[in-house]
Amino acid sequence: MATEEKNISYLTENTYTTLNTLSPKTSHVWVVFHGIGFLSRYFLKYFEELDPEKHYIIAPQAPSKYYLNGEYKHVGASWLTKENTASETTNLLSYLDGVMAKEALPEQCRLVVFGFSQGVSVAMRWVAHRQIKCHHLLLYAGGIPNELKRDQLSHLDDHCQVKIIMGNADAYLTEERLAQERKKMDLLFQGREQIQLFEGGHEIKKDIINKLP
Repeated sequence: MATEEKNISYLTENTYTTLNTLSPKTSHVWVVFHGIGFLSRYFLKYFEELDPEKHYIIAPQAPSKYYLNGEYKHVGASWLTKENTASETTNLLSYLDGVMAKEALPEQCRLVVFGFSQGVSVAMRWVAHRQIKCHHLLLYAGGIPNELKRDQLSHLDDHCQVKIIMGNADAYLTEERLAQERKKMDLLFQGREQIQLFEGGHEIKKDIINKLP
């Protein structure tokens, strides 16, 4: 029997979650991409201690939801896999277009793009493919997509601060993986990035978030 995989387009719907209120007092707007296994509403707990008058946080939701640990109780989500990555990325970018259109952010706010773990790859693809001009690009314990090229980030001016944050005991950061990531950093950012190591593993620490950006 011969099988054939075909594509269709259809209208879909997804959620996202915000923290605090966007007001004239808001100085920083964060777009934060969670890691695998999170839901956006729970991911926002790491940003609760930021000054609510100054910081407005938008947490997009990864679309592929599943039950965690095989217990059919707690739900997590994933952004992308190696299956149909290009078309799934296109879908994600369309979703993010919708989020940003609905939020209609004021130009005077400083934009902070934050990715944790798997969320780093989505944050980087969004910034690259949509030419997002952010003031801070914060990449926390995740991998940079292999396919990105330097010219895709040429829109980031010298005022954009790029920070790479990693735990010194992160089980995913083997010497080989770290060497690969440093090579990609050098190619894309050409030494403008700041690297911050902390005591710990593959985890988010609130005390680090509170000192950012």
